[in-house]
Amino acid sequence: MARVWKGSLVSTSLSPRYLSPAETAVTFGVTPRALRIYEQRGLITPHRSPSGWRSYGPGALARLHQVLALKRLGLKLTEIAVLISGRLARLDAVLALQESVLEQRRDEAARGLALVRAARCRLAAGETLGLDDLTLLTKETTMSDQAPEWAKQMQPAIDRHFSEADKAAMAARAGDFDQAKVASEWEALIALAKALLGTDPGAPAAQDLARRWRAQIALATGGDAAIGAKIGQVWKDSLADATVSPTLPFGPEVMAFVGQAMARIAAEG
Repeated sequence: MARVWKGSLVSTSLSPRYLSPAETAVTFGVTPRALRIYEQRGLITPHRSPSGWRSYGPGALARLHQVLALKRLGLKLTEIAVLISGRLARLDAVLALQESVLEQRRDEAARGLALVRAARCRLAAGETLGLDDLTLLTKETTMSDQAPEWAKQMQPAIDRHFSEADKAAMAARAGDFDQAKVASEWEALIALAKALLGTDPGAPAAQDLARRWRAQIALATGGDAAIGAKIGQVWKDSLADATVSPTLPFGPEVMAFVGQAMARIAAEG
């Protein structure tokens, strides 16, 4: 016997249980309208009784989880349709992707938690927190534009290729947009790129990925081609560094795939 999703008995070793549309919507935190849209898009296929009543068994519910997990990463329904019909057709593949993203978030949260606990211990011991302590605590626990740990590992390469004027210009541009939203978009793009590896870089899903990737670069660089080239070189150097490369969110194969997809767009004018 196995209970999942808020205690709803979805399946047992003897017989599966089928949920009604209303039960499914409540259990998974979606609206009935969203379920209809997912069905219309071919993302999930409910069972239909001879009289036309819809219900959702283990297979449909597992597919619904895949859709919601990928949607949470910021992917569009058209992109999700491509992925779950191909490389992410199996539930385990989507769970592996979720695991990777959640591990990164967990590590960032763990660092912040350790700093907060250490600060509380010092206060309990009668100490005071100095400016440097408060600055570090603020950057690591409250600032939405705080760079992830892997980005910090790239700092030597950044210092090699970017002048102080370059850094100041990019910092000024960063204040013009929502950093949390940008970070979320990059997270979704990287996840999508990993999922599309091995597919045709000229396919619609890969072309859409390349356009969104290029738009994010333009947002960070203000359209400055020279700055864009420097960013590319920083990534190449970091990926070639045996110490830094394992900490990065993607490897050279992702960079190559995105580059091929971008080249296809450029070739088409």
